[in-house]
Amino acid sequence: MKQKFILPFFLIIQIILLQIISFFPESVERYYSNGIYLTLSQFSRTVLGNVPFSLGDCLYFVLIFFVFKWFWDRRKSWKENWKENTLQLFSFISVFYFMFHMLWALNYYRKPLFEKMEIKREYTNADLAVFTKNLIAKTNEIQQQITKSDSLKVVFPYSQEQTFTMNLNGYKNLSKQHQNFRFINLSTKKSLFSVPLTYMGFSGYLNPFTNEANVNYLGPMYSFPMTTNHEMAHQMGFASESECNFIGFLASVKNNDLYIQYSGYSYALRYCLGILEFSNKKSFDQLITTVHPGIIKNYQESVNFRKDYKTPIETGFHLFYDQFLKLNQQKDGIESYSKFVNLMVNYYGKQNNEL
Repeated sequence: MKQKFILPFFLIIQIILLQIISFFPESVERYYSNGIYLTLSQFSRTVLGNVPFSLGDCLYFVLIFFVFKWFWDRRKSWKENWKENTLQLFSFISVFYFMFHMLWALNYYRKPLFEKMEIKREYTNADLAVFTKNLIAKTNEIQQQITKSDSLKVVFPYSQEQTFTMNLNGYKNLSKQHQNFRFINLSTKKSLFSVPLTYMGFSGYLNPFTNEANVNYLGPMYSFPMTTNHEMAHQMGFASESECNFIGFLASVKNNDLYIQYSGYSYALRYCLGILEFSNKKSFDQLITTVHPGIIKNYQESVNFRKDYKTPIETGFHLFYDQFLKLNQQKDGIESYSKFVNLMVNYYGKQNNEL
């Protein structure tokens, strides 16, 4: 086989291998997620954790520049050299695809958290209503403790850099109960792409090549700790968005700081209320009146923020990301973010854990 065909052919082999690997989640869990990946990720975070900016963002900027330059340089000769150009393009995709999966994305094929923690997948509307009622009581309590008034919104007193460090406390406390959620070597950064991320409708992302958690720093601060904890869960090797929401929630509410607890509880409550509004309007109408006005004001912050940056670009990227998730073992696509409600309701309701 000629050398120029090797990498494109390797891409086909990778795609086939991933289809086979998907049938062996326990092996992925044991040898990759709790083996190879832990070594790779901890090495990356140790080396890059003290770099004050996102090296991964810089890497993407350089990569995007050279991709555009490559297409621009070949714009006139594409028809004449289309075979050569196509082989070069697929060679690049093959290497990128291999690095993406080797450094992080094989975690898409690991054993689901439902099974590892023996949590049931389904819940009833009645289960959700009971859980939401308890969640409202807890969120109200913390909001009242912080503001001393049920009508004042929570104003976050810490810097974003302080929040990154403070989040470690929640994971430390959580790991005492669940060893799989032990987090070491902080490497969390404010994303240099926060403006485009906002227009695309994203709060952050994990760079799979540098294992940096890149967080959008433009959004409301009350939700910032929970967003950061979500991305830190990705760093630990959890690829599912619903699982990272669940883990991020647990790490937030286990934190010793009330403001970070509020970030987790208010985030979860908003999701639960949103689901109830569509699935059980009667319960929603009853429960929403019991939520403190100060909490509603925080939610309005998020609504206003999204409204200021709302463009068709967001819809387009959400459609793209929806398909990306479906291609990577998350059949619910972008709706999988809300599936962490299943985990919460059954973790607290059926397993009798204290909220």
